[in-house]
Order: sequence, then structure tokens, then C-alpha cells
Amino acid sequence: MLVTLPSRHSPHQNHLLAALSSEIAERVFPHLEFISMPIGAVLYDSGSQLHYVYFPTTAIVSMHYVMENGASAEIAGVGNEGVLGVSLFMGGNTTPSLATVQTGGHGYRLKGGLMMEEFNRAGPMMRLMLRYTQALMTQMSQTAVCNRHHSVEQQLCRWLVLTLDRLPTNELTITQELIAGMLGVRREGITEAVGNLQRAGLISCRRGHITVVNRPGLEALACECYNVVKKEFHRLLFDAGIAKGLPMNQGVRTPR
Repeated sequence: MLVTLPSRHSPHQNHLLAALSSEIAERVFPHLEFISMPIGAVLYDSGSQLHYVYFPTTAIVSMHYVMENGASAEIAGVGNEGVLGVSLFMGGNTTPSLATVQTGGHGYRLKGGLMMEEFNRAGPMMRLMLRYTQALMTQMSQTAVCNRHHSVEQQLCRWLVLTLDRLPTNELTITQELIAGMLGVRREGITEAVGNLQRAGLISCRRGHITVVNRPGLEALACECYNVVKKEFHRLLFDAGIAKGLPMNQGVRTPR
């Protein structure tokens, strides 16, 4: 849904767009379309042809893999640190994953042809997108390992802090049922884990909302996967000086 661009919104709220040189920005920014990303909106479906790439600013998008029986699990999340639609500039044009808006907000989209035109210049845009794609692959592979080897409580802590990193507040608007679907676990397991975190004084909950009260404590309970993903984003994009600032709100914590 295209909307009029309010003054408080800017492409620079997306860290990849903010990393572009003034020369590239002058070519790309006039073609960016500011869009609303309401919760639950489908940006692209499994196997569909990709016509746009999406740069979230205040929204968070969840990439799911959906099984034949309808079961699904999140394989990666993308917020203001990234871009949706890497299959387009990687040459695949389609993807088996489903991209839905997890946290409502806004972002920008760019026509696929324009993205490919800039990517094929084989300059800074290509290098930035390839490095981001590697960081995204790390997130996907780490999520798979995490879902196989770590407890539901550890997975929940990882998911909460990664999501919180992309938000300007410490409150998430989401149901426990939706979180269970994201992680591909039973609702009862999430209910138990949420209860444990509440009793520990790390989060507080009301219907459809989770507020993180003690982030350091939540990070301490999160598995190693959180830090692996964060360090890789910094290594590939920010420590290398390709992009500006942090990919998410918080810095990388020192491994325990």
C-alpha cells in the first residue's frame, strides 16, 4: 500500500540505504516507494515471482518456510538492518519462503529492474548486497541449529532480543501463539517459557504485548546463537566500514 511520505520518515532509517554513497543514493532514492507494512501483510509468497525488493524502516518482516501440511517456522527476520528479496539480485527470481510482516510499520520498496540495474554495475551496491546476503545466510543457518539443539526458553530469549534490537522501544506487540508459530514449537512450550521469564523478572506480559524489563538478564539466558548472528552482521557490514552505525539498536555483547 503506497502512502504519502511524512517528514519524519526517511530512507536513511534503513541501515543499508543509509550506507549508500551520495552518488548511488541520487540514482536510487528517487525511485524508492514509501509503503505501509501492516501486520500480517504478505510481501511475497512461496514460489512467486519477485518484482520488488523491500527495505523495512519501522516494520519487521518474518521469512517463513511452509511445509506441505501447512506447518511453518521462521527462518529469518528482517528489520531496518536489511532488505527483503535477495533472491531477485542473486539470480533466482523466486524463493520457497514466505515473507509476512511480523511487526507493523513502514518501509520502502524498489522495482526489481532498478535494483538489478544498480547491482549489475558491479560496484558498491553489489558488494553491500552480497555481504548482507552472507549475513542473512548466517542468521538462517544459526536459526536451524538453534531450533534443533537449544531449549524453547533459549530460543525464545534469542528471538526476543533479536526482535527488540530492531525496535525503538522495549515492548513487542505479539501473541504467544504467533511466537510459537515463529519458532515452530507447541504453544504450551512458549506459555511455560514466558511464565519462567516473568517469574524471573525479565519480562512482563499482557494480552498481545510483551515488555522486556531486564534486557541484560534476557541476553544472559539467550543461547550463543544470538551473539553469533550479531557478530557476523558487524563483521561483514559495519566493522568493514561498508555500512554506517549498528545494524540493530544494541552493540555486540562479549561472549561468555
